[in-house]
Amino acid sequence: MIDRSKLANSFEFIVTAGARARQLLAGSTPRVEVGTHKRTTIAQQEVVTNKVEKLPYPAVIDPAKD
Repeated sequence: MIDRSKLANSFEFIVTAGARARQLLAGSTPRVEVGTHKRTTIAQQEVVTNKVEKLPYPAVIDPAKD
């Protein structure tokens, strides 16, 4: 089980791990030891061990301010 208690933002963890799980399901190479774990667990392990991290969100441009 993944210990998320030390994470600053659980929502960010879930979104990042979900995106990574989709990459793994599409055929990406895991960055941690796989063993017999499912792709979703592997994605969570990668996020917790900082093998992958979130990309910054692009700046949102408000057309009303232009």
